Amino acid sequence: MSKRDYYEILGVNKSASDAEIKSAYRKLARKHHPDVDKSAGATERFKELGEAYQVLSDSQKRGAYDQFGHAAFDRSAGGGAGAGGFNPFGGAGGWQTYNWSSGGSGGAGPNIQFDFGGFEDPFELFEQIFGGGSPFGQGFRRRPTYQLNISFDEAVHGITKEVEVESRDAHGRLTRKRMKIKVPAGVDNGTRMRFGPPAGGLDITFNVSRSPQFLREGADIFSEITVNIPQLVLGDIFEVDTVQGKVKVRVPPGTQPGSLVKLKGKGASRLEGGSHGDHYVRVNLDVPKNPSKQEKQLYEELKNLSSPPGGEASKKKGWF
Repeated sequence: MSKRDYYEILGVNKSASDAEIKSAYRKLARKHHPDVDKSAGATERFKELGEAYQVLSDSQKRGAYDQFGHAAFDRSAGGGAGAGGFNPFGGAGGWQTYNWSSGGSGGAGPNIQFDFGGFEDPFELFEQIFGGGSPFGQGFRRRPTYQLNISFDEAVHGITKEVEVESRDAHGRLTRKRMKIKVPAGVDNGTRMRFGPPAGGLDITFNVSRSPQFLREGADIFSEITVNIPQLVLGDIFEVDTVQGKVKVRVPPGTQPGSLVKLKGKGASRLEGGSHGDHYVRVNLDVPKNPSKQEKQLYEELKNLSSPPGGEASKKKGWF
């Protein structure tokens, strides 16, 4: 059976704004929630609303849908935007799976999935509308979500953390248990991971603290060094810190202030592939504010050498 048009499902036109799409979804979700709408097929209609909203509320998915229609998210369609597939209720398009070994007996550790964002969690929206509970009954009960604070170094290198989680037993009593979470190298601020089987476990969103030394953009790391004028003109070798340890970097002669020197493969790990990003060193120039008498004399000599009197060409010539 062919799928209905997502815009038709939400009752909006193709030029609808994000706010109009969200408003339409909220209105229809209240009306057709299975606890409210007791007619036949209410659950399917509610799921259909959720699927339409997940696509149209995301700019990238909406653009793909406008161009390719439902084929954009059909793995069997071939080409288009559907190479990765999409399932608004936890399918391959929104999550990537990561498995790790717990060691010891050699058995596989808990299943982990990564959410790289891009759309609103439908269950969070359901809770805002209905005040909690699952719209699909016990089989679709929302997994517990926790936030875990880790340092910059722990995110880059990975770490095992022990967390305390709450749950209710068969009698409705609140219980607490401690479990170890193996954080793989390369998680970033806002990365969401799913631990455990679909029927249990929990979701964790990581809050990563900033580093006073490094700036991170994905798997790439940025840092700075400050050099003086002779080092820029003549070139020099410096020892810099990276997330993988100290590395010697060569600043070539004639390097311009503000230039970036690339250290290939010296960045953070990539979660999805296991490779590393790059490290970029920005070269800043240290201009002396109070040069000594001897330094002033030397700079005067350099000035005269680089800009001899007379001629337009000589006036335009400079050190850099």
